[in-house]
Amino acid sequence: MTDLPKAAFPQAVLFDMDGTLVDSERVWDTGIEELAGLLGGALDPAVRARMVGTNEDASVVMLLESLGIPLTEAPHRQTWLRTRMKELFAQGVEWKPGARELLLECRAAGIPTALVTSTPRELADIIIGLVGPENFDLTICGDEVEQRKPDPEPYLAAAAKLGVDIERCVVLEDSVSGVGSGLASGAVTVAIPSEVELPVELDVLRLDTLEGIDLAYLRNLG
Repeated sequence: MTDLPKAAFPQAVLFDMDGTLVDSERVWDTGIEELAGLLGGALDPAVRARMVGTNEDASVVMLLESLGIPLTEAPHRQTWLRTRMKELFAQGVEWKPGARELLLECRAAGIPTALVTSTPRELADIIIGLVGPENFDLTICGDEVEQRKPDPEPYLAAAAKLGVDIERCVVLEDSVSGVGSGLASGAVTVAIPSEVELPVELDVLRLDTLEGIDLAYLRNLG
């Protein structure tokens, strides 16, 4: 990685994946709803809202608990969900508005970019392949850290591997857990709520969309 001037801002832009970079939360909706039906129940919207920003293991546990199904079923159902999500992701995902344009502008300007997701590598690589692995200097997945979001470890690890100061990085997130991870890491964190509204008391810069957000806007956050 090329050494950056200490005053440079941002030294890196760190993108969440599901709900921030791509509209994959809707794909998760499909897979989890199908699993609920397979289990003889229905997905409670409030339970689904709590799943956003977590990971597939936690989502399955929440679903089983909501349906009154023993958690001993979890490993088997997690395997089913991962297999189904691989099929669904392979059908393609859509970019979130403005995300592709901002990512490509950062790349063109030589600013390091990373994708930091709670999704496991096996699934994330399908989406990374669709959006272009060449668009990231680094990708960190949920099964590659000891502590997942909302712990700050994923973003701290990304900054360390890029050789940049986390406090001079911008994190782009959509969920409560993701925003919490970004804020706890010390990064300048921007929330773009997607499927679930963020609590009003959460002190974070919020945008309705990344559409129209450019590098000049990010630089002004420093």
